[in-house]
Amino acid sequence: MKKRALISVSDKRGIVEFASGLQKLGFEIISTGGTLAALQQAGVEATGVETVTGFPEILDGRVKTLHPLIHGGILNKRNDELQQQQLRENNIEQIDIVAVNLYPFKETVSKENASHEEIIENIDIGGPSMLRAAAKNYQDVLVIVNPEDYENVLDRLASGQATEAFRQRLAAKVFQHTAQYDALIAQYFSDKTDQAYPQDFTVTYEKVQDLRYGENPHQTAAFYQTPLAVPMSLAAAEQWHGKELSYNNIQDANACLEMLAEFSEPAAVAVKHMNPCGIGAGTDIEEAFGKAYAADPISIFGGIVAVNREVTTKLAGKLSSIFLEIVIAPAYSSEAKEILTKKKNIRLLTLAMNGASTALMKLTSVKGGLLVQSSDSKVLHAADFSYPTKRKPTDTEMQDLLFAEKACKHVKSNAIVVAKNQQTLGVGAGQMNRVGAALIALEQAGKKSQTAVMASDAFFPMPDTVEAAAKAGIAAIIQPGGSKRDQDSVAVCDEHGIAMVYTNTRHFKH
Repeated sequence: MKKRALISVSDKRGIVEFASGLQKLGFEIISTGGTLAALQQAGVEATGVETVTGFPEILDGRVKTLHPLIHGGILNKRNDELQQQQLRENNIEQIDIVAVNLYPFKETVSKENASHEEIIENIDIGGPSMLRAAAKNYQDVLVIVNPEDYENVLDRLASGQATEAFRQRLAAKVFQHTAQYDALIAQYFSDKTDQAYPQDFTVTYEKVQDLRYGENPHQTAAFYQTPLAVPMSLAAAEQWHGKELSYNNIQDANACLEMLAEFSEPAAVAVKHMNPCGIGAGTDIEEAFGKAYAADPISIFGGIVAVNREVTTKLAGKLSSIFLEIVIAPAYSSEAKEILTKKKNIRLLTLAMNGASTALMKLTSVKGGLLVQSSDSKVLHAADFSYPTKRKPTDTEMQDLLFAEKACKHVKSNAIVVAKNQQTLGVGAGQMNRVGAALIALEQAGKKSQTAVMASDAFFPMPDTVEAAAKAGIAAIIQPGGSKRDQDSVAVCDEHGIAMVYTNTRHFKH
């Protein structure tokens, strides 16, 4: 009985070599459309699907492989005599290999000016049907969806090593691929019809790399990215120096980028354990980093730094004098590269710092389920605030309050940030009570708390936090408001001449 392979691919990398290899192994090639033309032009003998089915391609290519002579040839069980009898009665010949990849839906939907009609026409129907049919019948049919597998398939066929386990692995790749394909289509239609939280929520990711380990050496881990591009995503960064990123590096670097995205002016962020140890903004990037470093020169040791301007020679000199795990920037001067690459292990990444305000969904796995929420991307405006105290903040204090609020938004709750002159001075993170977070931040700021400002990610349930702020010399406070005992805190502010601002927006971060 002759062996047949059906080849129909959108991605034609290596397809001529693969088909030629199959022919040498005694396979007859059947194909469709552009793939058929490419094979014949390269001198590979191939038969059109319409010749096999006796039915022409119709509806502008929407129907060409959806035919019993194709699917019967793929889906029949070779060890089932009744099915084999049905094949003979209906003149259906077996298909032993299916090599198919799909219309470029992801590439089309990613195009800036793609029309709805163009996107719809790039939803493949026949391709997934053939792939799923072949994968279902993997024991009898070899199915290939990834061009990178062509060489391995040829080698195994030639050596007689196309084992059941190997066939299962190829089938698994098919179902993973078609699941992602359908998930992207579902996402497109969900977005098109404003379904943020559909009844059936499907997400898909593509592997970037396996990681050496997870949070700890005994945990395994891998890094995945979304198939569609996301602005200012770590997955889009180019690492051009240093060791591979670890699981914890990626977590910290992502937190660093989320904080940096709050600023359009020159800014620098230093992060440890997903919390900022220093944030600074200035007239240039050297001033910004100087503030970030001075905010906590101890904790920055072994941390991650991200800046939103080119790393200059002067800044590179400062960065190289500190032990840092990672530096992320939109660009580096040639002199900066020369300075920083002298440090063997520092990880240097380049990433465009634009379009960072895009709202994304946040996914958190829980045992047996998944929590999904929109990202905390709300931009606060002073015009929306309320001012409950007798004294109102000065313009300078208001600038620092807005800066502190942006920083506090990215600190683990309970969170308090003390700041002045566009620089964090003290950060209290992840405490079980709010006054505890305040005491940590105020202690870190020390005497610099005098005339500085304070930000809180949530309201004050008791006046004790404001009392601690007053004792330290804080001049103004920004917080959401909304406590039943707000007036107690306002009274303490009025007693000490502190200005308080309500944002009416909470920023818990668990």
